[in-house]
Parts: sequence; structure tokens; C-alpha cells
Amino acid sequence: MALIRATCSDCGDVELRSPGLQLRVCAETGAATYIFRCPTCTMAEVRPAKSDVVEALVSAGVSLTRWSLPAELSECRSGRPISHDDLLAFHEIIHGDEWTSAFGNS
Repeated sequence: MALIRATCSDCGDVELRSPGLQLRVCAETGAATYIFRCPTCTMAEVRPAKSDVVEALVSAGVSLTRWSLPAELSECRSGRPISHDDLLAFHEIIHGDEWTSAFGNS
């Protein structure tokens, strides 16, 4: 098991074993981050990872997770954007007694 040095924002440099890190790579953009919990202060840290860091972490046995951007990002949008007033009106509807009838459900 490889010993990996990472930097905690509170504690500075810390040493971790490969099971103590996770690597996430976006399938569409290739953007990558690695995540670890500091062994000293237990704070969760998320750091960006360039391609050379990704290669080094994978070769050291760090688990790799690929994720995809939500499909909603590529949907065509129509109509006006939702306003604060729209959100407040929706809030009032769902907190009323007859909220299901407001959406056409009987």
C-alpha cells in the first residue's frame, strides 16, 4: 500500500495510505478531484487533480470513480426563468391544506 502525502488546509502536510483517498473524474470534461479526510483533524478535504496527479494516484491504488454531468444541463430551456416570487408562491401552495388540487391531482 502506497504512502501518499497530501495537504490539509488546517494541519499542513499529512501522510495517507491509498485506501484513505478517493479520486473522482468527470467523464465529459476530464476534470478530476481527490478527496481525503485528514488523519489529524478529521476534516474532509477536496482538491483538484491534474492529469499527472490522477495517473500517480491510480498507479498508487487509489479508487477511481467516473461521474457524468447531469443530463439536464444539455436540455433546451423555454419560458422565463423562475423568479423569487415564483418560489415564494410555490412555497405557499405546498404548505396549504389543498396543495394537491393546485397541481391537478384529485
